[in-house]
Amino acid sequence: MSHKVLIVDDIVINRVLLTEYVKKLGYAYEQAANGQEAIDKIQREKIDLILMDIEMPVMNGIETTQYIRSEMDPPFKDMPIIALTAHNPNDFFETFDQAGFNDLITKPYLLDKISKILTRVLESSNEA
Repeated sequence: MSHKVLIVDDIVINRVLLTEYVKKLGYAYEQAANGQEAIDKIQREKIDLILMDIEMPVMNGIETTQYIRSEMDPPFKDMPIIALTAHNPNDFFETFDQAGFNDLITKPYLLDKISKILTRVLESSNEA
């Protein structure tokens, strides 16, 4: 059975690019344009991992991840969430870590980088 990845980004071209990468890696996918849509999707669909942009309208990635971690019940609250950002991770890493992200991918998105992180995170969540 293929894992399903939720791609959350308010910028359509980013979602299109990430969708292509996720498809190439053999995963199923869903998309959301903001954190509120993401929360709605994970309650309706079987999602194994979230790729979460940080800067979005309605609910940003940090607010959404904190909500999932603190307000939702298992298995949602334990779902792997990967932060997506154009910022230097050194400037924000403590914030990302405190928000409850499992890992971080910086732009530009590269297939190899995404492949390694998704494989590692999904394999480690299978062992849990």
